[in-house]
Amino acid sequence: MIIGESGTGKSTSMRNLDPEKTLLIQAVKKPLPFRSTNWKPVIKGQGGSVFVTDNSAHIVGAMQRTDKEIIVIDDFQYVLANEFMRRVTDNETGNGAFAKYNEIARHAWDVLMASTSLSDHKRVYILSHTSTDDFGKTKIKTIGKLLDEKIVMEGLVTIVLRTVVANGDYMFSTKNNGQDTVKSPIGLFESDLIENDLAQVDKAITAYYDLKQAA
Repeated sequence: MIIGESGTGKSTSMRNLDPEKTLLIQAVKKPLPFRSTNWKPVIKGQGGSVFVTDNSAHIVGAMQRTDKEIIVIDDFQYVLANEFMRRVTDNETGNGAFAKYNEIARHAWDVLMASTSLSDHKRVYILSHTSTDDFGKTKIKTIGKLLDEKIVMEGLVTIVLRTVVANGDYMFSTKNNGQDTVKSPIGLFESDLIENDLAQVDKAITAYYDLKQAA
């Protein structure tokens, strides 16, 4: 999981990934923030690297169908927020309103659980915005406390990196600062701050876990 505020380098970190090996799932359709002529829309029967959907079931299906070894879900917070906004006009009250949060939480959980059920050599990277609570704790952005009470998304993944911008340099933080949810396995990264290059992160993870392409 890669978390950070808008404009701090989450999407840009994909710039060195190979689109032939990567499926990018965009919750919001938008141009990539780097030269991306080789990143083509997914067309049935013709391949492609970019699939646009904020529907959790469609995301799960795309992850399960693809033969690409790297999957990136960009703007994951909008998988939650877009469903919430579409249902604002439903005039749900009482138990119905609580059920809405349960269902949105379940859909987020479905995506994360689908990630864990893929072939062992596949890697899934979830890019999402952050929010900071009243106590200064920074975490992945959701749609509020009613959802957070039901699912702690960072708890379902092994690695959480956070974007950092300092003196014009765009970096990933690999170590928890006591006020965020960053975490990484012992020895995976040599430094507390690394370049925001998802290709290098993927290379390090592949080596660390000795991942090999399925035959």
